[in-house]
Amino acid sequence: MTLSQALTPSIKKAIQDLFDVTIDKVEFQTTRKEFEGDITMVIFPLLKIIKSNPVELGNKIGSYLVENAAEVAKFNVVSGFLNIVISDAYYLNFFNGIKDNVKYGFVTPNPDDKAVMVEYSSPNTNKPLHLGHVRNNLLGYSVAEIIKASGKKVYKTQIINDRGIHICKSMLAWQKFGKEQTPESTGLKGDKLVGNFYVAFDKAYKEEINQLMAEGKTEEEAKKQAPMILEAQEMLRKWEAGDAEVVALWKTMNQWVYDGFATTYKNMGVDFDSYYYESNTYLLGKDVVQIGLEKGIFEKDPDGSVWIDLTDEGLDRKIVLRSDGTAVYMTQDIGTAIQRVKDMPDVGGMVYTVGNEQDYHFKVLFLILKKLGFDWADNLFHLSYGMVDLPSGKMKSREGTVVDADDLMKDMSDTAQQISEELGKLEGYSEEEKAKLYKTIGMGALKYYILKVDPKKRILFNPEESVDFAGNTGPFIQYTYARIQSIIRKADFDFSNNAKVESLHEKEKELIKQLELFPEVIQNAAQNHSPALIANFTYDLVKEYNSFYQAVPILGEADLEIKKFRVQLSKRVANTIADAFSLLGINVPERM
Repeated sequence: MTLSQALTPSIKKAIQDLFDVTIDKVEFQTTRKEFEGDITMVIFPLLKIIKSNPVELGNKIGSYLVENAAEVAKFNVVSGFLNIVISDAYYLNFFNGIKDNVKYGFVTPNPDDKAVMVEYSSPNTNKPLHLGHVRNNLLGYSVAEIIKASGKKVYKTQIINDRGIHICKSMLAWQKFGKEQTPESTGLKGDKLVGNFYVAFDKAYKEEINQLMAEGKTEEEAKKQAPMILEAQEMLRKWEAGDAEVVALWKTMNQWVYDGFATTYKNMGVDFDSYYYESNTYLLGKDVVQIGLEKGIFEKDPDGSVWIDLTDEGLDRKIVLRSDGTAVYMTQDIGTAIQRVKDMPDVGGMVYTVGNEQDYHFKVLFLILKKLGFDWADNLFHLSYGMVDLPSGKMKSREGTVVDADDLMKDMSDTAQQISEELGKLEGYSEEEKAKLYKTIGMGALKYYILKVDPKKRILFNPEESVDFAGNTGPFIQYTYARIQSIIRKADFDFSNNAKVESLHEKEKELIKQLELFPEVIQNAAQNHSPALIANFTYDLVKEYNSFYQAVPILGEADLEIKKFRVQLSKRVANTIADAFSLLGINVPERM
């Protein structure tokens, strides 16, 4: 229970007893730092129903609370604001109730409630995962974990773009230039090997275009007539016709990529409950178009193409079936959404983690599904996010200038190693322990740097800045966790029972107030689909703890009961850091 929830019944009773008035809700806000108080009640809304001036009204309510509410110690009124000071006994009682709660802040899902399906990653099988996929995966995984912690059942899924002309480009280049290379024969991860052939196709294609232009063709003509693109298009036709040789190569090369992706996902610390493949879903949705036509939701043009007119909704006309009867991406997405609910009947909503260049697509998709009458369509959310830039500029897959996800993760560990060695705090570590620590710090730095930013904002990612051991970074928070573990290891006394303390140091009280926010932060982060709220809560908690650590002795405290309490408080802070970081997919080291 939050402080506002605890105070609300007492305030409602005060207003009823003092003024014979019933109110529906009480408005609170954080007390401004220049005034004494733990929480502030806003008086102004009451002036509409109680004839009084705000200071007199605040004083009457404040006096009533001091006399009748055990948790209220004193108060002060500034203009229309009642600043309430909460008793130490309230905070101590609250702390003793959470200190050993291993699930503090987390809500157990009700098995009868509807589940949420979170889609993320959704790569193409013609190249390895890159920096853009890293943000997508970290966001999607974290939002899934946060929604789960808020009390919902969650399914994590992805749809793999495993068909189309881009896949055929890699396949054709392998046939022409591959010399029977395999991941085993080259020692390359399968996704990297296939990605190399995608780049090789583009290089050969550009050479053909230049040759045709030198022979007098326009650039547009050259792009359409180049042998490489014509052969890739023919390969796609063969694949769609079920040609045995083409399908066999497609299966082989896709499996190389899946094996490579699995390694990357494992290193990144993300997972999935189910997979959908575009090769299985690209025909879905066509039957729904027929239903939509019968209901008058869609309309057929003279050329046979089918559209939906959304101009009344501030959008435009959108095609859902071409004149030759083939589906567009929108049709597939409609069919895939419906199929997912068929596969998982308890799904009552979906979150799509896709970059903000697809904002319009998802507005249209969600609107169509609502018009088709699916009740779960009211619970669809596009987790739209901005691109990730590097100081060196934008990335281009075809030219092979992307920042590879595997390389990035290794670079993060290497950077963590370099900084850790400069700080020189690794005496007594084995080489294996050091390697594990470097990865924990490097991945923590990467994930925190990306997740602390509001998803909608574009990110300029600076690897070295992210591994800084000071400021709002993952390693700074990890270091505080490790520091607390050191305190706990050195505590050579039993601190399991409630400490016999009756009053709190100001720094202890501020720390408990920050801990009290955790359950509400999880709920807000789930509702807003924003890991940034968890990240920045954790940073604020760590800042508050370091202020406490500097201000009061812990193991050096002479009074055993106070010492016991401060170790308990430290342990609860560490556990909350670990819990919050688990929602971001970040591990914490026992020592640094």
